[in-house]
Amino acid sequence: MKKKYIVGVTGASGIIYARRLLEVLCEQAEVHVIISEMAARIARFEDIDLAGFDAVYTDNANMFADVASGSFAADGMVIVPCSMKTLSSIAGGYASTLITRAADVSLKEKRPCILMLREMPLSRIHLKNMLAADEAGATVMVTCPAFYTRPRTIDDLVDMVVARALDHLGVQHHLSARWSGYDAGIY
Repeated sequence: MKKKYIVGVTGASGIIYARRLLEVLCEQAEVHVIISEMAARIARFEDIDLAGFDAVYTDNANMFADVASGSFAADGMVIVPCSMKTLSSIAGGYASTLITRAADVSLKEKRPCILMLREMPLSRIHLKNMLAADEAGATVMVTCPAFYTRPRTIDDLVDMVVARALDHLGVQHHLSARWSGYDAGIY
């Protein structure tokens, strides 16, 4: 039986992360995609196309969608990129959109809920909201790539970040090299 994942895309820069996550997840799972109005605008600005995937697309205003219910047995949710506004809503339990409602449901049902933040610097308010989301059960990931993988392209950097989210969902992939230890003789 195919696993089911929900992918929310909100209004922060870094839509390229969402595209790469969708490329991998849609090959292996049933994926439900929710794109906020601001995310759609930013995608156009960043010249990233989020259409055309073998996925179920649902309007962010559709609070009657199947993913709004705890009876929808999703295996996890990722919000990528996750705006500070969305983080604030989730941390405060304010589910006024389908994305925030689906995240609220994921948390109450104790399902993986990954918030991939793309912002810096972080204010004290952001940090408190990150802590509140973590305490509620979310996994907070700042989209900050590592460099031990020796990236050569932007795609390499994106793959490293997306690989971490896939790891937390338990999805198999070969996007990025894994740390295998340090050999002092190499350096």
